[in-house]
Amino acid sequence: MAKGTRATAALDKAGIVHGLHAYDYSADVDSKGLAAAQALGIDPARMFKTLMAWVDKQPVIAVIPSDRRLSLKKLAACCGGKHAQMMDIPEAERRSGYKVGGISPFAQQRPAGVVFAQDARLHERLYINAGQRGLLLDIAPDAAVRFLQASLADVCED
Repeated sequence: MAKGTRATAALDKAGIVHGLHAYDYSADVDSKGLAAAQALGIDPARMFKTLMAWVDKQPVIAVIPSDRRLSLKKLAACCGGKHAQMMDIPEAERRSGYKVGGISPFAQQRPAGVVFAQDARLHERLYINAGQRGLLLDIAPDAAVRFLQASLADVCED
């Protein structure tokens, strides 16, 4: 198991308490977040995925539960924009500095605004990608939101 990543190093430096959890990553599954939750025996509602999007040509990081879908319309509205679209994979990897399946919202190479699904506040601890495929971190939602200077919003489909 990796000892850490750029994301965990940034959290360590800031004194943010978190844990690390390794699992067997598989690129051959439809929902990597749900597969990770199952591999670790975690409720999928506590497993959050990091999605990269554009809102009116501005990069945005959306962090939502792995068992939910992002509403691009709600994302655009909460960011004060008119149009949102998902970022293509090569651009998401370039901007974040991480590989898809391992993208963390923490310590991205080219930071962007972050929006957490308001569901984050329903849990004591969240599981989020740690910046490497097969490695998750657990963190208190308030600590994650504060560290990322993120907003909380209803950005999931109903």
